[in-house]
Amino acid sequence: MPRQKKVISADDLYRFSLISGVQISPDGEHVVYCRQRIDQATQRKFYNLWVATTSGGRPRQFTYGDQVDVQPYWSPDGREIAFVSNRGDKEQSQIYIIPFDGGEARPLTDIKGEFGSFEWSPDGRQLVFNFRKKDQAVLGREADAQKEKLGVVDRHITRLFYKHDGEGFLPQERWHIWTVNARTGRAKQLTDGDVYDEFDPHWSPDGGKILFHSNRAEDPDLEWDQVDLYVISVANSELYKIETTPGPKSYARFSPDGWWIAFYQEGGKNNLWQNINLWVVPTHGNSPAVNLTGDHDLHVGHETLNDIGSMQTMPPTWSADSRTIYFQVTHHGDTHLKSIAVDGTELQDVVTEMGVVDEFHVSRSSGKLTCLFSTMTSPGEIIVTDQASNNSRQITRHHQNLLRARDLGAVEEVWFKGSDGNDLQGWILTPPGFDPNKQYPSILEIHGGPMTQYGNFMMHEFYFLAAHGYVVYFCNPRGGLGYGEDHTKAIYNDWGNKDYADLMAWVDLIEQKSYIDVDRMGVTGGSYGGFMTTWIIGHTDRFRAAVAQRSVSNSISMFGSGDLAGIWPALFGPSTYFWDDHETYWRQSPIKHIGQAKTPTLVIHSEQDLRCDIEQSEQIFVALKTLGVDTELVRFPDESHGLSRGGRTDRRIARLNHILRWFDKYLK
Repeated sequence: MPRQKKVISADDLYRFSLISGVQISPDGEHVVYCRQRIDQATQRKFYNLWVATTSGGRPRQFTYGDQVDVQPYWSPDGREIAFVSNRGDKEQSQIYIIPFDGGEARPLTDIKGEFGSFEWSPDGRQLVFNFRKKDQAVLGREADAQKEKLGVVDRHITRLFYKHDGEGFLPQERWHIWTVNARTGRAKQLTDGDVYDEFDPHWSPDGGKILFHSNRAEDPDLEWDQVDLYVISVANSELYKIETTPGPKSYARFSPDGWWIAFYQEGGKNNLWQNINLWVVPTHGNSPAVNLTGDHDLHVGHETLNDIGSMQTMPPTWSADSRTIYFQVTHHGDTHLKSIAVDGTELQDVVTEMGVVDEFHVSRSSGKLTCLFSTMTSPGEIIVTDQASNNSRQITRHHQNLLRARDLGAVEEVWFKGSDGNDLQGWILTPPGFDPNKQYPSILEIHGGPMTQYGNFMMHEFYFLAAHGYVVYFCNPRGGLGYGEDHTKAIYNDWGNKDYADLMAWVDLIEQKSYIDVDRMGVTGGSYGGFMTTWIIGHTDRFRAAVAQRSVSNSISMFGSGDLAGIWPALFGPSTYFWDDHETYWRQSPIKHIGQAKTPTLVIHSEQDLRCDIEQSEQIFVALKTLGVDTELVRFPDESHGLSRGGRTDRRIARLNHILRWFDKYLK
């Protein structure tokens, strides 16, 4: 007799074994990756390297220990793997190199600060990386036991962009480009200065130059969209700019023949709603940059939300013959992998299954492609495709046993008409043991961003709520990504109008389902989803309960309190500031309408949220208390805006249980 399946629990967060850093070997025979595990006793997250063969077979653990081993990168000859690890010092990571055929990892670097991205030189003799040193004040405090015990005395702030969610207060030091000899460990700093940062270094095919992106405006914090491409000589540090069209750029990569540079470019201050596009420019600047994807109305990159995986946009990847470029596309609830010819023709689907390509990597010499692929019902697992034969093979199954033992319920995809007759996409998750002849309480989930999308990416939170008898439904209203620029632009300087109408059209459709109890409906969302939740309770009382999470409630006080000080005004029109146009900000503030709220509302926020400051939720809570509306405030110490996705696991579980408790109180 088959064993009865369990339902998803909050504690299953300890059982997921997340994969990242997927890299295929140069010969296409092996894949190295990072695998996460959580120590429940200490609440610490550890990462070790694993290796799988592309022909199949059981993956094997490659590094061991209670440490963080991440960012594996094969040497060009495939004999070694470089990675970043804190194995030597829990508080200070370094770059390590380990032989693939056996042996101990050796530290390559010995510098104090933070490592960004890195890669091997084409000849395997050097590595390039971007690095941010520790501030001298921090080093001085660490060298003095008494000062270290007393902690920080003050913070002297001189720049606009001085804090970042998930990082905290930023150092005075900047990100710069370094190289290190792969044998001797001798490191050399190529760029310096206290005004500019340099990111994402990449070698030229001949190993003589390094490509990176940097904002070199007079004040990069104010002119945040002036990000351009630069090339620096390894021999003499001579620097020059690649001439392109204006707009923030990222993820630039040389073609293997050295003739082209592929890069991503997005909208700036006046057009945040624009798609990110794939561009190419001749390396020597003898003709203008060309937008390869602009005519297709596609958003390049990975912006599909989840809470048990990554959301990693990968750099454009060239084919060995420099004729084709591979890249991700956010589209209709999926993140696809596509390719396009360097002349802009032959746009093709490479991975088209319903789901999300979290990461991908191509072995040019073997023609094999590997990707980390997730679906609505499974976190990421690794798939390898032989492009010559077009045969694919799944080579990891780390979540197979867990998911086989769980009844997730069922998901139905729905296309429906929005408030203006526009086409919208949504999903309905019914609980395990669903009986269409019964009536169920339901919960509307609203995504954050707003420039993201829900879709075919597993959301543990949704399955957790469904496991407790709720129909969970979610959609992509206007303002998000994946449905063209008009869809995204629809709420530009108009939050709470068409997006609200689309959500209400979705609720109208759900209410028509015979299995929905219209008297037991709840609503929740975080960040922009928290904005919409708070907006909803100020405009309708059709919901019996609400949970507003990490919300934006007051667009005026949001300016300057979070880490979006330079970007926030761009959401309200070109260079629009609240002191010049108070009404524009106030019109798009849920707190303006809080006086009409009657819905019992749980308010959740992290105390170290530097994206949407906790004062945004404090305003909601105090207002509702003053109005006599049933409300509670749950605060999570030492957590950031990303609590629901990457916070300490016991706090993530507590958050889920608070949400469930609140909805059970009013909907059951």
